[in-house]
Amino acid sequence: MYVSHLSLADFRSYARAEVPLDPGVTAFVGPNGQGKTNLVEAVGYLATLGSHRVSSDAPLVRMGAERAVLRAAVVRGDRQQLIELELNPGKANRARINRSSQVRPRDVLGMVRTVLFAPEDLALVKGDPGERRRFLDELVTARTPRMAGVRADYERVLKQRNTLLKSAAMARRHGGRSMDLSTLDVWDQHLARAGAELLAQRLDLIAVLEPLADKAYEQLAPGGGPVAFDYRASAGELPAEAGGREVLYELLLGALGEARKQEIERGVTLVGPHRDDLALRLGRLPAKGYASHGESWSYALALRLGSYELLCAEGEQPVLVLDDVFAELDARRRERLAELVAPGEQVLVTAAVDEDVPPVLSGARYAVAAGTVERV
Repeated sequence: MYVSHLSLADFRSYARAEVPLDPGVTAFVGPNGQGKTNLVEAVGYLATLGSHRVSSDAPLVRMGAERAVLRAAVVRGDRQQLIELELNPGKANRARINRSSQVRPRDVLGMVRTVLFAPEDLALVKGDPGERRRFLDELVTARTPRMAGVRADYERVLKQRNTLLKSAAMARRHGGRSMDLSTLDVWDQHLARAGAELLAQRLDLIAVLEPLADKAYEQLAPGGGPVAFDYRASAGELPAEAGGREVLYELLLGALGEARKQEIERGVTLVGPHRDDLALRLGRLPAKGYASHGESWSYALALRLGSYELLCAEGEQPVLVLDDVFAELDARRRERLAELVAPGEQVLVTAAVDEDVPPVLSGARYAVAAGTVERV
């Protein structure tokens, strides 16, 4: 699978951009702030319905424009499909396939798959738990696109439940009458049901990802591991054999019941996958707080390389995106990473200068400057 053409209208700094792409390596080269990352960000958005740089769609729409449009022609074997997303901040986004079929945006998930390396990846190791939850959930959705619906259901129920808890907390603080919280039982069941599905998918993912990330770390930094994961659930200790969804459903439901008094006092849901963390270990110590800068970079890269190996093993090769990564690495890690990703079916690289792109990643080059993209 590869993207053969990328078309942008009013996306980020581009009023319009038309970029034909080939299989193999393509590098976008130009000074910082000229729009290189905007191009690969668009490819990533088509794959995940989100940006690796911002949490909302508003910054993705060019200043002064009402909406942005992203289109990509995607080739699978001898078949080509055209995917289109229209971003409408404050309103519902729209999606089309092959220009005529109006679909929900999440229905395009899985049509483009990417693994993206970026400087922001350091937050996977050094950042807060939300960074690691997002990493897990995006990879879960890449493996199983229907999980986008489960995640949306979970977020919807969580929002409704938090609204009820906040109202109850406000009533208590202001000495008002006690609210009728009988509906909380229903919300508990809905949250536990969607949460159990998401939790099960996360646990399955980390079981298969851990050895792949450990292998990748050894390739990047021989003798520096091992890499290991510990999933920390807000619902309490998980059974040694997690079992099926029903076991996890009962675990979450019970934990919600135990936390109810505290949740009513604080006005927020304290139990569920939205409060969990993936603890990363390097050797016998936690990676966060103990790993050096170089070790943290290698760990973050290993997570991405492990993700790539997993998606390749379970289907088509994803598009590899390396956004200004090589400038962050020392010479040894730079060469090793380049050797590992070079065989990818499609590899998109951004760099400030040609010298930042390792020689093994030879291929097409685009010069990016002042909102223009020209092949050289």
